[in-house]
Amino acid sequence: MAYYFSEPSRTFSEYLLVPGYSSSECVPANVSLRTPIVKFKKGEQSALYANIPLVSAIMQAVSDDKMAIALAREGGISFIYGSQSVESEAAMVARVKAYKAGFIVSDSNIKPDQTLADILALKKKTGHSTVAVTDDGTATGKLLGIVTSRDYRISRMSTEEKVESFMTPFEKLITAPADTTLKEANNIIWDHKLNSLPLVDENQHLVYMVFRKDYDSHKENALELLDKDKRYIVGAGINTRDYAERVPALVEAGADVLCIDSSEGFSEWQSRTIAWIREHYGDTVKVGAGNVVDREGFRFLAEAGADFVKIGIGGGSICITREQKGIGRGQATAVIEVAAARDEYYKETGIYIPICSDGGIVHDYHVTLALAMGADFIMLGRYFSRFDESPTNKVNIGGTFMKEYWGEGSARARNWQRYDLGGAQKLSFEEGVDSYVPYAGSLKDNVTLTLNKVRSTMCNCGALTISELQEKAKITLVSATSIVEGGAHDVVLKDTAVSAHK
Repeated sequence: MAYYFSEPSRTFSEYLLVPGYSSSECVPANVSLRTPIVKFKKGEQSALYANIPLVSAIMQAVSDDKMAIALAREGGISFIYGSQSVESEAAMVARVKAYKAGFIVSDSNIKPDQTLADILALKKKTGHSTVAVTDDGTATGKLLGIVTSRDYRISRMSTEEKVESFMTPFEKLITAPADTTLKEANNIIWDHKLNSLPLVDENQHLVYMVFRKDYDSHKENALELLDKDKRYIVGAGINTRDYAERVPALVEAGADVLCIDSSEGFSEWQSRTIAWIREHYGDTVKVGAGNVVDREGFRFLAEAGADFVKIGIGGGSICITREQKGIGRGQATAVIEVAAARDEYYKETGIYIPICSDGGIVHDYHVTLALAMGADFIMLGRYFSRFDESPTNKVNIGGTFMKEYWGEGSARARNWQRYDLGGAQKLSFEEGVDSYVPYAGSLKDNVTLTLNKVRSTMCNCGALTISELQEKAKITLVSATSIVEGGAHDVVLKDTAVSAHK
């Protein structure tokens, strides 16, 4: 006989937080949103934290290298979409890792006998305006000079002019020894008003470049998420089909954490994928798995070796899995049950496995509710797709700017690897739609606003950390009537009244 759950599955909109005691220390500026991303043992630290509990979804319409850079600046992590070629995904990861670092191995290098035309071609290829001139044109050759955009004028120079004739020669450069610390390098840059500082060894060979923009960026983005080499943290999506080729390429490119992208994670395919990663990389490669919606699913992935577990089936705004297949669960109920399973597993084993709530977020306060219910971080698709930094087109629909947004299960994405149950090479039916979302502007402005609300609500609950929120939160179910009561009601809004008068 089929198993029947005694309680209905519920969404975040059916709950509210009840205020708790707030001390004078409970002000938003004191709230820390730092959260673990991968599992750790009791008494130890996680190998990876995010400074904010938001990650972007593994979707073509959401997470590319541009999104990854913008979100890492704010303290979160993007999981670059895997429904593309291995080479293309690895290249996106590599671009994120190369974008910002304390010490950069130069990827814009040229020989002195090359021409201005070569400089312009290199700038177009890399997007960088600072080019190192070395004797052999490599990143480790003997440094002979530097070329920046200030060293040439296209309108006044022949493109055949040799680099050595207009470069700033080594003798006029300010450089530093290869063992210079980042703090020392930044002080030199600041004192001499430089845009870049080459670090060279005793034989004048180029070792690293340090750029002023990286120093300025960190001052502006205090929560930016960096690895030990001062590069942005980035995640990447994988599937359960070509992992033997995709994982090595992503690891080589520098991905900090992987996540299996699947509509349903309670399957042998996921355990096989994790087992292959453990066999070839041990615990050095971090990989999340999912999606699941109950205790059994969590236990399965935990025991399979997942570093974090993703929760949610059918709750995404572009997902029609529930409509098409009649399978899924209300996101709030799923998070509550899996969080309890996570805590139970921690008590049994001493291993804490972070959980990620994926889907079901409609309003900003839903983020706070998901955290209070036990989620360690939240994966968002529609939310991030609205911003300038998402990879989709901004279009004008009836006088309103919109951004394109489609699901991985749509015919447009053709991501059959995410839904295939063992053989098909195409989607037999759609589980996602192709749509538009209202354009919302920059990621920074919107994330700042959302997290201001989260911090403020946490203070209302008397919590200064996410773990403290999960301990202190008081959560109540709400009726349909009280949901209406929670919004503006029994008034005529001014904009509506003005429109009616016209």
